[in-house]
Amino acid sequence: MDTILVSIAFALVAGLLMSRAAKPLNLPAVTAYLVAGLIIGPFCIGRLDIAGLGFNSLEQVGAMDIISQTALGFIAFAIGNEFRLKDLKTMGRAAITVGILQAVITTVLVDCALIALHFMLPSVISLSSAITLGAIAAATAPAATLMVVRQYKAEGPLTKLLLMVVAIDDAVGLVLFSVSFGIASALETGTISAVSVILEPVIEIGASAVLGALAGYALHFLEKYFHSRSKRLSLAVAFVLLTVGFSQKKFNIGGVHVGFSLLLVCMVTGTIFCNICETSEELMARIERWTAPLNMLFFILSGAELNLTVLANPMVILIGVVYIIFRSVGKIGGAYASCRMEKTTPVIQKYLGITLLPQAGVALGMALTAANLSDGQMVRSVVLFSVLVYELVGPTLTKWSLFKAGEIKPEGRKDSREINAPDNSPALNIK
Repeated sequence: MDTILVSIAFALVAGLLMSRAAKPLNLPAVTAYLVAGLIIGPFCIGRLDIAGLGFNSLEQVGAMDIISQTALGFIAFAIGNEFRLKDLKTMGRAAITVGILQAVITTVLVDCALIALHFMLPSVISLSSAITLGAIAAATAPAATLMVVRQYKAEGPLTKLLLMVVAIDDAVGLVLFSVSFGIASALETGTISAVSVILEPVIEIGASAVLGALAGYALHFLEKYFHSRSKRLSLAVAFVLLTVGFSQKKFNIGGVHVGFSLLLVCMVTGTIFCNICETSEELMARIERWTAPLNMLFFILSGAELNLTVLANPMVILIGVVYIIFRSVGKIGGAYASCRMEKTTPVIQKYLGITLLPQAGVALGMALTAANLSDGQMVRSVVLFSVLVYELVGPTLTKWSLFKAGEIKPEGRKDSREINAPDNSPALNIK
């Protein structure tokens, strides 16, 4: 226990120092935290094998998974705050259209590219793996996007649409992956199951929505009995932890595997709560401040678990480069086409796709499932390689896009010690 606490403290300090070092380069804090994780991870300082000084192995990083899952729960809960009725009335249709179309277009483009690579080099990538990677390409990382938006206080129509699309992307990606993985498994086994391809993903989305809605209503019902800000904050934290815990449950009903999507459950909880609670905005602001160290630790751990050994395989890099190029074209082109269809502003059409490039946790979870394929380890290695690239470059591109769209305002340096200092102006120095 003492080693774990020292490792967590060391990770937080390393993240803070790296964010300070990255400030002159105008890099987002998210990128700094990821780099800090790489440095103190098992492929750098962690190799010294000194207890408490970084993370000595990927297994040690994996043991911190409860922190990462909890952080994702709070991030999804915060994204749910963006689905307020007043925003849904103006941008809801565009968010759904863009969320679905850009994901489908990305999957089709990556599928075509990797299937073509399969026919050119059949020994490098199998047809089933090519189809599976296409579906994984649809996934977007909500955590990095939200952190960039928070750090730079981005605000405007592009930011609002972005957060909605990122949230919808999780549900769309889940369906695309389930269908593609079912087809890939059928190609290898010769049998296809309609239950696993169609029924199970629909049940997972429906069950996640129901669980999230119940949690959101229950939180609002209990919240009315507490008037202290600290107690209301504690209650909200308890409910997010509760939804994270319940979303890990999996069981079988009549041979059908039933599970929940952590991101969907927590997002729906936040959406329901924020639309029925009059004081939700003030509470969400308090939760945001409370979870700052937790979110920082999430990205440091994400950096520490990036497996650099994938760079030793040239075939993984080849497939990874094709995957990254066509995924980027799909996200940017798909977002542009769907935004034009919805007649959004030229600024949104131009920059939304770039902000959808970050990819992390959801894709890694899909890759873990895809490891059951005959060359599933290759699929996982390609996704690890792409995540390494997208997580280090994606947040900076998101910041750049929001800045060019005019939704990040240039600010001078602010010192919290000066902001919080007592006012010593002569008018208040009453003797």
